[in-house]
Amino acid sequence: MLYLVGLGLADETDITVKGLEIVKYASRVYLEAYTSILLVDKEKLESYYGRPVIVADREMVESASDDILSGADTADVAFLVVGDPFGATTHTDLVLRARELKIPTRTIPNASIMSAIGAAGLQLYSFGQTVSMVFFTDTWKPASIYDRIQENRQMGLHTLVLLDIKVKEQSLEDLARGRKIYQPPRFMTVAECARQMMELEEEHGQGACGPDALAVGAARVGARDQQFVCGTLQQLAGADLGPPLHSLVLLGRRTHDLEKEYIRDFVIDVKQFEEIWVRDYQSKI
Repeated sequence: MLYLVGLGLADETDITVKGLEIVKYASRVYLEAYTSILLVDKEKLESYYGRPVIVADREMVESASDDILSGADTADVAFLVVGDPFGATTHTDLVLRARELKIPTRTIPNASIMSAIGAAGLQLYSFGQTVSMVFFTDTWKPASIYDRIQENRQMGLHTLVLLDIKVKEQSLEDLARGRKIYQPPRFMTVAECARQMMELEEEHGQGACGPDALAVGAARVGARDQQFVCGTLQQLAGADLGPPLHSLVLLGRRTHDLEKEYIRDFVIDVKQFEEIWVRDYQSKI
């Protein structure tokens, strides 16, 4: 059987009891290591699990999935995913491939950023479409994220923005030349995301994510040192929330007064926050 085991968000102890039992007795254990990362390294996981863990990078998962599934028809294989197993479509593909090979599958869920972001004090049923912010290049600034943010904004809903990570990525030149040379890991920060959102607003100008839009920056959600900060995108563009992983929530116009009172403790500039709240958010339900 193929087990997809969610690991939660922070460290080795976030795995569920059920998941840990599967990991201990599986014939092989893979750790998916490119859609997200834990805040501890592989060696710490191996020490806690009491067994070796095979790192599965993007190339292995997307191009050599049959290697992962090899023997899973007669033995148990555990595929570990940071957060919840179905937080990325890649893992759906893996299950579909297992079905083609007549390999049974089972999912062990866990917390993901999609639910844990509630720790910021925002009501989960007031969120709209989740979007991903990628690192912009000189020639590539995808506009689809702006359209989704604008659709959420028109309905008054919050937008959870998942920030790009680059792990074991090749430069275009090395990729073209077939050289197995990888760039250093990169993790987008709240500040970088806020700057790129304002850049999109400059280009599209529909008021979806301008400098005065209120947002909550989140870092290391689920960890002991998790951090939240609230302010305008202009203010968040200068905020330092420390090490990864970061996320950002753009507040919807229908933000409830209870949500406002909760996030007020994270506010950078209370006076400006109150002015913008009264002007753009209060009684907009």
